[in-house]
Order: sequence, then C-alpha cells, then structure tokens
Amino acid sequence: MTDSLDQIHDFLPCKTPQRWIENALANQDLMLIDHAHCEKKAASTALSLMYRYVDNTDLLNRMSRLAREELRHFEQVLAIMKKRGVSYGHLSPARYAAGLRQEVRTEDPGRLVDVLIVGAIIEARSCERFAALAPHLDATLSDFYTGLLKSEARHYRDYLTLAEQAAGNSVEDRVATFLALEQQLIETPDTEFRFHSGPV
Repeated sequence: MTDSLDQIHDFLPCKTPQRWIENALANQDLMLIDHAHCEKKAASTALSLMYRYVDNTDLLNRMSRLAREELRHFEQVLAIMKKRGVSYGHLSPARYAAGLRQEVRTEDPGRLVDVLIVGAIIEARSCERFAALAPHLDATLSDFYTGLLKSEARHYRDYLTLAEQAAGNSVEDRVATFLALEQQLIETPDTEFRFHSGPV
C-alpha cells in the first residue's frame, strides 16, 4: 500500500493542510456524515457514467465494480455511525466537486475525459485524506480508513486509465489544469468543514 500512497502523493498537487486535519478531528460526527454522502455520490457518478456510455465495455465493467464497492463503503460508514449514535441526514455539499467540474467540457469525447479525470482526482484526494487521518483516530475508525486505501487507490487508477482510453492519447495537460484548480480548493480557507473542504 506504501507504493500506491507514494503514487498518490506524487500525483496530487499538495498535501492536506494540517488545519483541515484539526478540523476533522474536532468534527468527527460531521466527518462521518459527509463521508457517507461522498460514498453515495461516488456510486451515483459511476452509475451515471454506465447509463451515458453504454457502448464502452471497459468503462461499464470498471464502473460497475466501483459502484458496488462505494455502496458497500456507504453501508459500512452507516454501520459505524449507528454504533456511535450519529444520525445520517442531509448536508449541503462542499464546494470541492462542483469547483472541479466547472472546467469540464460540454461536448464528448472531451466531456468524458474531463469527468473521468475529476473522478481520479477525487478518489486520490480521498485516499490521501484517509491516510492522513488514520494515525489520529480511534482504533475502529483508523482500521476502517486504512482498509479503504487499497480500493480508493485502485479507483483513482481506473479513472485515469479510462480517461486515457477516451482521449486516445496523453491527458497530462488536462490533468494539470484540474490539479491546479484542486490545489486552490484544498488550500484556500473554506466556510464550512466537509470531507473535501479546504481548512476552516
């Protein structure tokens, strides 16, 4: 898993700010609620890609597996919340995903390439944050977040592979565009704490 984490740290433009880690540790119930939302949204994104690109067999297979895994993670987060007496409810979304999607092109194949790159970045950031948080959490949460690293790292690679296939060539320039935007969203102070927020 160290190799995968090293790859993710090399891929992402910055590390999560220490202030965000402090925010997360001080708001663990909120972190779990938003984490559950993130897993559900990740499954929804995968399913929407399956509905839109029905002739892309590799995408269908990878996204089907990803959706199943994300929904399983959703169930696991809900189970942890139930044991801790944390109620699952509606939350306003972080600026993060919407901020990244501002740069997504409107016409295919560019649209598909960009959506897949955004997916890769979100999965990579999730993996990086699970690893950053794990040493500071209680044993149950630490083990759970450490256990998520492998699948999240694979999801990041799946999204990037599919983006390169859809583009038919290198996607480095588009990745660089989105990573520059991602760094701003991660490092710039935010108004409310969320799993993918900037520091509050």
